Amino acid sequence: MDKTVPAIERLPRRTLQRSNGPLYRQLADLLREPITSGEFPVGSELPKEAEIVERYDVSLITVRQALHTLETSGLIKKRSAKPAVVQSNAPQMALGWTFKNFNDMAAFTRDAELRVKSYRLEPSATAARHFGLAEDEKSYCLRSVLAIGKQRKAQITTYFPPDIGSRLGKDDFDDVLIFRAVQKRLDIRMAVANCTVRAAIADESVVTDLGVTKGSAILIVEMLYRDAGQRNVEFSIARHPADMFSITYDAPNDLA
Repeated sequence: MDKTVPAIERLPRRTLQRSNGPLYRQLADLLREPITSGEFPVGSELPKEAEIVERYDVSLITVRQALHTLETSGLIKKRSAKPAVVQSNAPQMALGWTFKNFNDMAAFTRDAELRVKSYRLEPSATAARHFGLAEDEKSYCLRSVLAIGKQRKAQITTYFPPDIGSRLGKDDFDDVLIFRAVQKRLDIRMAVANCTVRAAIADESVVTDLGVTKGSAILIVEMLYRDAGQRNVEFSIARHPADMFSITYDAPNDLA
């Protein structure tokens, strides 16, 4: 790092536009680049908040939200009345999930891998109901674990209707996003995903797959994917350790 160059000049010059999403998230991405590249080494100071405000023509609140995002990921340490200091050039594994669209799903699985355990016909009354099958009719079931390195993020159980599942094999699930693998293999475009979140207790299968304590709290995220014709084509159940997972979303004030 050339210390003769002012800190603010080491930040990339770009224009932030609201059409590209929340400004604080765009700004956090911009600030993250020179940190992870080493342009700002550990122990160095970021530019002052007021300098960032002026450079990117955003509000002080936006800057502070962006810095909070970086602090949450372990990259920086904010200080009162002083510039933030770089703590690490490598972000910690994301424990939260900002979920509003399919791009956010992709962001959540960045750097992760899908470890497939099995793919076969299995009974599931819930899946049968979603797919309009008889209660005792089996659906194709993919069992897998989502992990980053040695850390296991989720146990994932995914069901497909018989006519769709029969066209897939275990080796087809080579994408960390299962719905994206289906789109690629079968040319089925997912139009929307209905998300349900609920709390539960870890059973033996979760203990085995995630290494948590039996009876500990887990968070279940159920995703029901529909194609452009509004047919239910995939039902996925992701079980996460509760202390590793949260959902964050923007809530605009739409009250009159």
